[in-house]
Amino acid sequence: MTAVQEGELTTEDLKALAEQAGRDLEDASALEILRWAAETFGKRFCVTSSMEDAVVAHLASRAMPGVDVVFLDTGYHFPETIGTRDAVEAVMDVNVITLTPRRTVAEQDAEYGPRLHDRDPDLCCRLRKVQPLEQGLTNYVAWATGLRRDESPTRANTPVVGWDEKRQKVKVSPIARWTQDDVDAYVTEHGVLTNPLLMDGYASVGCAPCTRRVLAGEDARAGRWAGRSKTECGLHG
Repeated sequence: MTAVQEGELTTEDLKALAEQAGRDLEDASALEILRWAAETFGKRFCVTSSMEDAVVAHLASRAMPGVDVVFLDTGYHFPETIGTRDAVEAVMDVNVITLTPRRTVAEQDAEYGPRLHDRDPDLCCRLRKVQPLEQGLTNYVAWATGLRRDESPTRANTPVVGWDEKRQKVKVSPIARWTQDDVDAYVTEHGVLTNPLLMDGYASVGCAPCTRRVLAGEDARAGRWAGRSKTECGLHG
């Protein structure tokens, strides 16, 4: 067991480790990056997945069979997204952990009024995504995401390994350098599960009230919070 797995490293040690790994692993393959994370953090490492596809979960299962895959059930997901989660849990060598907000949708409506996502989407995301994730990541020191640099301008500088200042954790983005073509090729080669909505005009899948199909020429995340300046839910900045 490494010092990281034993919890002996300080926050500053972890930050330095993340920044060095980001430099050292910039040209490494996604699988190599995840193997480094598995070897370095062991059970204190998890993967997060929106169940848009299971590419990172599949990669992580190759590097660390039985890896924890954390999914946020906001209460607003498309049925196809919940179905994808259930299928991933059934057929892949991963341990799916579903996180839920403190309030149900009905309880949130009673406290804040209906359709908070229309009136204050930042608050809705904070209550239904950001806070549950922060609680769910408590026992981990590192987490992996499926962020890619080509998805939007706000993600163009995503490091393959970096420091999550907000949560004081190591953040691993093993497919940061991939393109959509790379994702598609991996899905085809390995028969990876994907959300059926990706075949129905959705390029990025979030909560149903705040997600639409994308139009020709739009970037992959244009269908998220369309018509608003909002581009991120708060999980990644």
